[in-house]
Amino acid sequence: MELREYRYFLAVAREESITKASEFLHISQPGLSKVIMNIEDSLGKKLFIRENRKITLTEDGILLRKRAQEIIDLADKTEAELTSNYNDISGEIFIGGGETEGMRIIAKTIKELNSNYPNIKYNLFSGNAEDVTEKLDKGLLDFGILIEPVDVTKYEYMRLPFSDTWGLLVRKDNLLSKKAYIEPDDLLNIPLICSRQVLGKSELSNWLGIDFNKLNVISTYNLIFNAALMVSEGIGSAITLDKLVKTDINSNLCFIPLKNSKKSDLIFVWKKYQVFSKASQKFLSELKKQIKKIDEV
Repeated sequence: MELREYRYFLAVAREESITKASEFLHISQPGLSKVIMNIEDSLGKKLFIRENRKITLTEDGILLRKRAQEIIDLADKTEAELTSNYNDISGEIFIGGGETEGMRIIAKTIKELNSNYPNIKYNLFSGNAEDVTEKLDKGLLDFGILIEPVDVTKYEYMRLPFSDTWGLLVRKDNLLSKKAYIEPDDLLNIPLICSRQVLGKSELSNWLGIDFNKLNVISTYNLIFNAALMVSEGIGSAITLDKLVKTDINSNLCFIPLKNSKKSDLIFVWKKYQVFSKASQKFLSELKKQIKKIDEV
């Protein structure tokens, strides 16, 4: 398939209509229909279910949409890097990471660079370790922030001068809110909302002293904002990292750390043997300076 065909396919998938997609792409409806039919014929797969007023993706279509978007993103990223002026520090930097206070040093680095290199643009992607490493491996991200423990054998990395503490986000009217620390027995038989990253960790099971699967996990989340809303509505309590949710006097939530839980260190990673753009080189250099400033304090 050509890049043009991927773009056409994605437009139809997004608009759920040949008519609307053809208007967006500024091509004729019969021409677009023929392109889609040719794609299906060449792949030997049915990609769309055609209904009266809209079309939806088949399972094969959903898979192609994901891969097509990755291909288009990588093509656009490559074109931007190749067409940027070599002498001017410009271009785009793609950074992925989970929700963590460690993102603050990224923000400080961006702020410092922005005054000298305003033509650098930054794209931040939020996701857990699995999401971030997948995009790193496919070249869709330049850098990633990961929460240990994580396998870094495929990457170059630097440790960030931050660590995160796991704890429980509860409503202030919850009896647990009066405790200084959450103990393993406190988590038994209460409705829990857990990060997908937590579900992949054996450390929490070790801390609990019981099989993690014995907990009453009623929901999982990828981003804490939505989980915090569920906690606020009294659906359950969320296992999360500190400093991610406002728990001030105006909030009905509070964070209580897990007793004796090990803090999770943060690492900044990139692919081994990666060839950086000028913009990415500047970013990495400035990040090292920011880390050194913190270490010297």
